[in-house]
Amino acid sequence: MTTNDSPRWFKSSYSNNGGTCVEVATNLLPAHGVIPVRDSKVTAGSVLELRAAAFSAFVTGVKNGEFGSV
Repeated sequence: MTTNDSPRWFKSSYSNNGGTCVEVATNLLPAHGVIPVRDSKVTAGSVLELRAAAFSAFVTGVKNGEFGSV
């Protein structure tokens, strides 16, 4: 695995550090066509690999309040 294959995780600047955040690694999109997403509290846990269109739809849904609040 090269450095380009390693996810560079980050949280949104809108994150309030309240523990309900996800981290994404957009650096893998050009080479692999996916955006990995993980729970920021469980960094060694499962990772979802979303195609660009699916990730975009997810972000749009969050912005539109389609998932409710916790």
